[in-house]
Amino acid sequence: MTPPTAPDPTAAPGGPAPVVGGVVGVGEAARRDRAERHDRWLRTLLPERAGVALVAVGGLGRRQCAPHGDLDLVLVHTGVSGVDDLAASIWYPIWDARVRLDHSVRTVGEALSVALDDVKVSLGLLDARYVAGDRGVADELVRTAADQWRRTALRQLPALREVTESRWQTHGELAFLLEGDLKEAAGGLRDVGILRGIATAGLTDALRPAVRAAHLRLLDTRDALHQQVGRRVDRLLAQERAGVARLLDLDDGDTLLRRVAGDARTVSHALDDAWRAADRLRVRRRRGTDGRPVRRPVARDVVEHDGELVLARTAIGPRPDPVLSLRVAAASATTRLPIARATCEWLAAYCPPLPSPWPAEARAALVTLLGAGPGLVAAWETCDRYGLVDAWLPEWPRLRSLPQHNPVHRYTVDRHLVQAAAEASRFAREVDRPDLLLLGAFLHDIGKGLPGEGVDAPADHSVLGAPLAEAVATRVGLPPAEVALIGTLVRLHLLLPDVATRRDLDDPVTITRVAEAVGDVATLDLLYALVRADAAATGPAAWSDWKGRLVAGLVGRVRTALDTGALPAPPAPDPALLAEPLPVVHLTADTVAVAAADRRGLLATVAGCLALHRLEVVAADAATVDGRALVTCRVQPRYGLPPDPVALAADLRRAVVGDVSVIQRLRGRALAARTGGAAPRVVWHRDAATDAVVLELRAADAAGLLYRVTSALDAAGVEVRAARISTLGGDVVDAFYLVGAGPDDDRRAHLEATVLAVV
Repeated sequence: MTPPTAPDPTAAPGGPAPVVGGVVGVGEAARRDRAERHDRWLRTLLPERAGVALVAVGGLGRRQCAPHGDLDLVLVHTGVSGVDDLAASIWYPIWDARVRLDHSVRTVGEALSVALDDVKVSLGLLDARYVAGDRGVADELVRTAADQWRRTALRQLPALREVTESRWQTHGELAFLLEGDLKEAAGGLRDVGILRGIATAGLTDALRPAVRAAHLRLLDTRDALHQQVGRRVDRLLAQERAGVARLLDLDDGDTLLRRVAGDARTVSHALDDAWRAADRLRVRRRRGTDGRPVRRPVARDVVEHDGELVLARTAIGPRPDPVLSLRVAAASATTRLPIARATCEWLAAYCPPLPSPWPAEARAALVTLLGAGPGLVAAWETCDRYGLVDAWLPEWPRLRSLPQHNPVHRYTVDRHLVQAAAEASRFAREVDRPDLLLLGAFLHDIGKGLPGEGVDAPADHSVLGAPLAEAVATRVGLPPAEVALIGTLVRLHLLLPDVATRRDLDDPVTITRVAEAVGDVATLDLLYALVRADAAATGPAAWSDWKGRLVAGLVGRVRTALDTGALPAPPAPDPALLAEPLPVVHLTADTVAVAAADRRGLLATVAGCLALHRLEVVAADAATVDGRALVTCRVQPRYGLPPDPVALAADLRRAVVGDVSVIQRLRGRALAARTGGAAPRVVWHRDAATDAVVLELRAADAAGLLYRVTSALDAAGVEVRAARISTLGGDVVDAFYLVGAGPDDDRRAHLEATVLAVV
């Protein structure tokens, strides 16, 4: 939408409509300027008439118009005739100007009645503001809507909270999301409107100065986002962050994301406090004047009072216990009761720092806190809000609101670590040392954000983080052997998923190397639990049934090797592939097996045919047995829907015998699938297999990539006996087991150039 021109105040009603859109600029002055321009234009659309008024609500009502926002208007009347025609004469010019419009036509009584039935309407009418027409009618609506809200707010808030929590469930928490919705996510602009409503009702001082400042910054961010994208959009996507940051005079997109996270936290904390204040008031009114607040002990020095945790009177003295803040946090997490704001403020001001190393009681309280499962996140966030976490862990400020640049992650680093500990509690009974599992999960990504850690070396943060995790474990008071184990968990936390998805699990070298790295079964069990907790805390794209089966299979093989020393035997081929007339094609839900007369390039042909039918290959094995070339592929639909098995089988049979029409389709699809993006890389692993050299390709994902690479390797005279494909968001790490590549560096350089040329 192009910037608006100021409407001519003398223009006749119903005359040519100006182009209404965003005034270029970010900030409060620009928002008010946009609102004034809208007001001037809207006044030209409503002729002077008694008993009718045009009232703005929403952003226009608050004079907080976004560059590409919509208009929320109510035509209020006293029952005069012809109001529908009058409304149409207002709405149609707005639509003709291509402005999004939310509109209604009501009397004051009708508006109040709807507000009683719909709490969102009640809240919206608090923003009502006169724009044009009979000011007396508009003022009556503004006054009576506010009065009705003050009288009924306490009764309507439970319904509002239910609607709000449903929205949070859909949009998540803005403070921890890498691509959050500035308006709808928890801690966003919509929640500020709820705080404004609670404050208007006089239930609590919800709009404190910090909240007002956070609100203005979020509005600025939303305005800059609209200006950057050129249309109405509220979700701050990764590709827009740098441009939005420039418009806000911030250093970079990461700085922007951390600022948004801090502001969203401020809003969320204020709303949590406001809900609790309203709940307490509701309970007191239900109890009556003679009722007393519930007060009961829940832990040492911690008491529940009126639904919140407060300090026992005996805990407040001239020399507070340094462990007190951890005990309170652990009690909050295990009981899922919030900590009173006054208690948090007292702990932040007066609780002394913990000694180093920590006493056993502090260590036990930390383990209780981390092992509380679902109650951990809220308790940790409250403590972080008041600076208690910084006193426990000096490393925490660096991690707070730290963005992650891997697309599979949905949370910032700090929330990911807390979530991983919460997820790890589900596996506590599967390991010998659940306390070390919880601490390892909490520290596993502590190396992120350090110099030298980045997307080009995704495992670096594991190596960088190990000594940091060991330092924390030492400060917490673990003995040296357990400190070393924490370092091992952090350093190896990517080992199992990386090997499971990128290596041949039937190769004895694979199992031997993992067993040597892990060392014993107890450590293996801890790593297996940590892997699953890490994946659950990362997001749905980090795990799948197929990946789960691979990791479980690897763990089983390594456990056997550690227990007995036995290594996996090569799998026997399917007897049907060796007995039936050629060509043989067997299809199941996730497997495609093909046998053909022995020839080069069968794997490439099968891979291309599968790509033609929109199937992704996640693992492939090739072998020659009794003069037959065998290819077995594990597959999954690229777009969710499986292909027609009859058509797939027919194309496979024609392709493996050299049908020209199928081969031409394969080449056309491969050419069309070429993509740009960051430069691909090739990494060689010389000792990763028994009888082959592993070429690892890191590149952007694309349909037909496996076909192009295997075709190029076949043309270079190299036999590919296996391939493993690991997808990481929009990237892949493909491992090819090359037989006959040899140790010659010139030969490898030639193969590397060949592969990169087709990618």
